[in-house]
Amino acid sequence: MEKIKDLLIKKGVKIPCPEGVEIGDDINPDRISGDNVTIHSGCKLYGPKTLIMSGTRLGYETPATVHDCQIGKNVELGGGYFFGSTFLENSSMGSGAHIRQACLLEEGARGAHTVGLKQTILFPYVTLGSLINFCDCLMAGGTDSKNHSEVGSSYIHFNYTQNQDKATASLIGDVPRGVMINQRPIFLGGQGGMVGPVTIEYGTIVAAGTVVRKDIDKEDTMLLGSPAIARSMPFHANLYSNLQRIIRLNINYIASLTALRTWYMDIRSIFIKDDLERELHRGAVDKLDAAINERLKQLRKIAGKMPESIEIQKSISGNPSEKMILRKREYGEKWPDIEEFLKGCLERIDDNQARNDFIEIIDNAVSLKGKNYITAVKSLEKGESQKGTEWLQGIVDSINGRVWEFLPSF
Repeated sequence: MEKIKDLLIKKGVKIPCPEGVEIGDDINPDRISGDNVTIHSGCKLYGPKTLIMSGTRLGYETPATVHDCQIGKNVELGGGYFFGSTFLENSSMGSGAHIRQACLLEEGARGAHTVGLKQTILFPYVTLGSLINFCDCLMAGGTDSKNHSEVGSSYIHFNYTQNQDKATASLIGDVPRGVMINQRPIFLGGQGGMVGPVTIEYGTIVAAGTVVRKDIDKEDTMLLGSPAIARSMPFHANLYSNLQRIIRLNINYIASLTALRTWYMDIRSIFIKDDLERELHRGAVDKLDAAINERLKQLRKIAGKMPESIEIQKSISGNPSEKMILRKREYGEKWPDIEEFLKGCLERIDDNQARNDFIEIIDNAVSLKGKNYITAVKSLEKGESQKGTEWLQGIVDSINGRVWEFLPSF
């Protein structure tokens, strides 16, 4: 430990109180920049995948534990626990954070104190207040640090069901338009929540204290809360009476993540300037792979419950819906083929004219604006960004359509 600390200090890392910092023997000093990196007292670094780039400051507010995270330039992690996640340039988290595996915070995304995240993707400039729990969701929207999507304090994404599964991933915004950093922001008022899975359109405002239980599929909508209706009804675990909606939203989420992965491989890779940036990019792609695998795991779990679900439906209904029985049987039987197809989408090379045309547009933007991702993307004309959106939306639509071919009864 002391040898690694000495190496870091000699290369320029600022460690004001070396005896108060713990560094695991699996840390690779070559993956930590010596350019204006500060590691404050009480911090702990572990994991061979840990990467820290220039300008990063760790643990200024309270001690920070960083384990196998990739941290880009000028990132500030005020304090807390950070595991298996990737933070791109200028992102930040306040003290008391609890950031678990497969989180990806893009440029300028930030959270205040006591934010808990897992399997969560925040697009550039998305801002979270304090006392927030977000798991299994993607949020986009906004154009810069003053015009951004925001989540008010004391907000939660409910991602665990009474059937003991997490097939509940929510899209707040979308990928094909969101990556262009030109959409209207989304505002989720404090002391509220979402019951996943849901989708929310750009320009949505959800009033404070409101729980979102249904999709908001019209742009520029304000949702005002209303008192819940108190009533009781029979409950049957693993019945899955809303199976079609669960599958539709989860497949669309996987398709969206696949499109985002393609964006990273084909577009963001153009902006890599050195080895550390290449490792940061690799870390981000790994998080997308992990997020997709988590969705597949949850859908696989539900598929395995379909025989039981069919028997439950037959037992509680003297004349069960034949269509519902058929859908459950079909989903249970066809899931292995669907999963194989979805995994194959990650390896497929999307070499079409729409892709090639947009890469040419990005190359031109780089030649004019330089290799800064945010600057180049925001410099695109409306028609140019629309071409990129159409390319990515084509990926999403193609995957969705192919899955429904496996499930004709849906």
